[in-house]
Amino acid sequence: PETAAERAPGRDKQKTHQDEYGFALGGPIIQDKMHFFFSYEGKGFEISADPVVPGTNVGIGAYLPTEVQGKLGPVTRPFKEDLYFGKLSWDIGENDRLEFSAKIREEDSRDSVGGITTADAAKNNANSEKRYDLSWEHYGETYLNEFRLTYEDAFFNPTAYSLGNQSVYTLGLDQNRVILFDDATSGLAIQLKGQKGPAIQNDITFNSFEWQGDHVIKAGIKYKEVELTQSENSTSNPSFYYAVNDGTQAGLPLGTSAIPYQVRFNLPFAGATPSVVTTSKQIGLYIQDDWNVTDRLQLNIGLRWDYEEIPSYLDNVTPAEVVAALTGPGTDPTISATYAEQLARGGIDINDYISNGNSRKADKDNFAPRLGFSYDLGGDERHVIFGGIGRSYDRNLYDYMGLEQVKSALSGYTVRFSDTTGCTLTPGSCVAWNPNYLTGTDALAGLVTSNVRNGEIDLLNNDLETPYSDQFSIGMRNSIGEWNTSATLAYIHSKEGFVFTLGNRYPNGDFFQNGSQPWGHTPPGFGALIIGNNGIETKTTQLLLSAEKPYTKESGWGFTAAYTFSHAKGNRGGDEHYAFDAATIEDYPFIDLKAVPEHRLVMTGIYDLPWNITASAKVTLSSAPPLNEIVGFYNYGAPNTVVPRPVALDAPQTFGVKQLDLSLSKDMFVTENVTVQVRADLMNALDNDNLSGYNINWGGNNVYNPVVTQQLYGSQFTQPRALFLSARVIW
Repeated sequence: PETAAERAPGRDKQKTHQDEYGFALGGPIIQDKMHFFFSYEGKGFEISADPVVPGTNVGIGAYLPTEVQGKLGPVTRPFKEDLYFGKLSWDIGENDRLEFSAKIREEDSRDSVGGITTADAAKNNANSEKRYDLSWEHYGETYLNEFRLTYEDAFFNPTAYSLGNQSVYTLGLDQNRVILFDDATSGLAIQLKGQKGPAIQNDITFNSFEWQGDHVIKAGIKYKEVELTQSENSTSNPSFYYAVNDGTQAGLPLGTSAIPYQVRFNLPFAGATPSVVTTSKQIGLYIQDDWNVTDRLQLNIGLRWDYEEIPSYLDNVTPAEVVAALTGPGTDPTISATYAEQLARGGIDINDYISNGNSRKADKDNFAPRLGFSYDLGGDERHVIFGGIGRSYDRNLYDYMGLEQVKSALSGYTVRFSDTTGCTLTPGSCVAWNPNYLTGTDALAGLVTSNVRNGEIDLLNNDLETPYSDQFSIGMRNSIGEWNTSATLAYIHSKEGFVFTLGNRYPNGDFFQNGSQPWGHTPPGFGALIIGNNGIETKTTQLLLSAEKPYTKESGWGFTAAYTFSHAKGNRGGDEHYAFDAATIEDYPFIDLKAVPEHRLVMTGIYDLPWNITASAKVTLSSAPPLNEIVGFYNYGAPNTVVPRPVALDAPQTFGVKQLDLSLSKDMFVTENVTVQVRADLMNALDNDNLSGYNINWGGNNVYNPVVTQQLYGSQFTQPRALFLSARVIW
């Protein structure tokens, strides 16, 4: 069957396939003493991605160049994976067991394709992961001790699918209103990130301690030392911006301008490299007591402490020329004498971000208590009330913390072209167009004064906190005849998530004037000031109901049903770590988040048919999650004094996902020791579209009246109907 995008007029069906293969082998090396296991799994996919759909105004794709319009519509995303796993286990006497395992994962895929990104502008992602684990279990008379030594080596390396110039098509001359990325990915997307290093861990369990009931006490310690690497911002693939006019942009010719209005590119700063390597030291301690107070009541009492040192953050020294720019003259000294004063007027104390190498301390207060309980009402495990409350700490990801050094090593430049913009010719910022500029970064280097530190400034707060979540749950599980049921109410409140915001301010401290953030009011001689702080906050309430009739050979059938109600609110989604639409993260309102659907029901069934055939089915129903968008004055004809704001909009359809999956499997006993399993899976058997692409009409004439409609040929929550056939031989 075709995807929704493939059914659009003039579009062809894409060739897709999904291949999975592998084997597993295990057995004794020394009878009853030493065993081995080895497995390999391979995957080769070419699956449908979200279709390429131009952004901003509905119908604007018709104003793009003809050759670019041919790249709109359905696209595919290839993926290849090889997984290797091996394990040796050795029982040494009656009380000791050694295990060594190795896991290797190699992946190659195309990513960042679809939506407003064509296949030519996609990225190639290479994942490489190697993990080794040596463990020793010792069983004492009243305790179990588990010692573990591990080593990991994992790297993530996105590269450009196409090398050359990136073409960025925007609505008019507004670089922030992107219609389409084409031809190549930006040099900013070419990266190398990874971590490698050892860890040592010891856990001990005492199982015969008695005081006012029975206690099982668990305690452990883990130390991890990993080398973190982050490198990004290649000088390859400059980005040329082209203005598109669909009739709404006064003063520009209809269609796409033949000459770009600006180019953005990177050049290295002399004596620096756009990469950073540091060694993170992590310590974790915990103790937990599972206390059987009575034969009906159990308490689970625990405490965990985590600590991490990242030298590249703690020991960072803000470059002297950056400090000079931040404390030097403001962009309009008649209003703010210094740039620091300009920031202070806008609520930013720049001293909170300037570091001298001794300004920062690691967070030592990450104590996470937890308390849980279960109470067996009848003492027969048929009706049990359970609940818990606790805190858990996350980490500030090095993916963001390393940017303070990485961004300072490459200077980013923006040069506008007078032919399209009418800008005044100024060396380094406005020049006349020359087609030779399309030949690459070398031709662009002569336009600016390079080899000086003058790019984007990324600064982190000197007192970063560790993100954490407070969790609460209470519920009841029941066993009624052959059925098991459960009901749980849960609440999770996450705080101190990391976020980058725009530090630039207008001379009087404003963040928004005349329809724009202060992008042009950067620290003199530098690019934008981006500051990193804590502040993302989310609140999620969930009700979980489930019922299960376990499958047994005697009954020949089984059934499960699980319903989840979720209400998630926050000032930013958990995966949105850049927030440039408001001055601070505190200025973002709490809105309903698109992270989870409000309603989700999953039912499964299994039934034995004659001739050793087993039939199973799965039904998934979920509501459509809300849309999270930024709406500005330009969307509905409001005055340009109206500040852009985040909003949540209800999707127009009742169901986001309606899907029925069916399968048949059969075991064929070839010999006493050889079994062949064959299986057929029909996914999305009814071929429901489950559309996830939308058009939004925000209103007009200064009347905010959003109307959301579905894109009939847009993206989908699920793949179209597909049949999978598989076979497995066991001997």
